Amino acid sequence: MFQEERQQQICVLIEQRGRVTVSDLASRFEVTEDCIRKDLKLLAAEGRCRKVYGGATRIERSGGRTMGERLNLFQPEKQAIALKAIELVKPNQTLYLDISTTALHLARLLAQGDMPLTVISPMVDILATMGSNPNVTAICPGGTMRPDLNGFVGALAIDALDPHRFDIAFLGAYSIDVDTHAVATFDAEDGLLKRAAIERAGQSYLLCESRKFEAFGTYRFASLSDFDALVCDDQDQESICTLREADVDVL
Repeated sequence: MFQEERQQQICVLIEQRGRVTVSDLASRFEVTEDCIRKDLKLLAAEGRCRKVYGGATRIERSGGRTMGERLNLFQPEKQAIALKAIELVKPNQTLYLDISTTALHLARLLAQGDMPLTVISPMVDILATMGSNPNVTAICPGGTMRPDLNGFVGALAIDALDPHRFDIAFLGAYSIDVDTHAVATFDAEDGLLKRAAIERAGQSYLLCESRKFEAFGTYRFASLSDFDALVCDDQDQESICTLREADVDVL
């Protein structure tokens, strides 16, 4: 399970129960308590929960917003990134859209237009979205279906990409290290598929919210130098300036 998906499920549990414990969450998601603490630290920083004490460490919902509103906090950033990314697309191109919620936002924008395109994606929601537009040829490369990723990964998925070449590959990530420029995800199969897509693309763009500068991925699949540019929101100007000073193209 990806970090973002796990964090959203944690928020749902907090909303349903009012409060949860670190140990219960670690057991439920089959990860370490340290991993859960990192999730909760990010969620608390975003105002989606707060830590309370009493016997065991407990996390409870923060007031002021409904769960639906809190889960939509990231939508403006994703939409802003998608609006930047769509400017890079030209008619009759072949695109690769990664297993990524930000790529899904881009797919929704593309599906609303009339550009003739070929879109190849391992993500089920992207295929369904693009398939609704008669001007778009939506192709599923195949592979092993992973419900937790909402897409196809594995050796078969990588092999299925082999005959394809993309004008542009749009990929997501779960963390970017501003200092080392490492780009990481949480799942090795997902990371290997991302790497294969980059190798088959004329241009590659990383779609990523600036909050990912503070996240922690466990599988490094690329460096920022592997991408033509980072397409990002403008919420963390300090990190963006640091990257630009290091000759990283940030859109």
